[in-house]
Amino acid sequence: MMNIEMIEREIERLDDQALARLREWFLEYDDARWDRQIEADSTAGRLDFLVQEALEEQRAGKTRPL
Repeated sequence: MMNIEMIEREIERLDDQALARLREWFLEYDDARWDRQIEADSTAGRLDFLVQEALEEQRAGKTRPL
């Protein structure tokens, strides 16, 4: 597997068009990876505390309609 320094050197060699394609690909890849992590955390119950906090604020009248 390539190390980070090798990847950096290869990126530095890209022309503007290829760099733009890489940037677009990476953003899509990173977003998808984040989505999978959020889904896994949600399924595992690691985000339940956020639901509880929101419900408590709603019960306490600290929220407003959207």
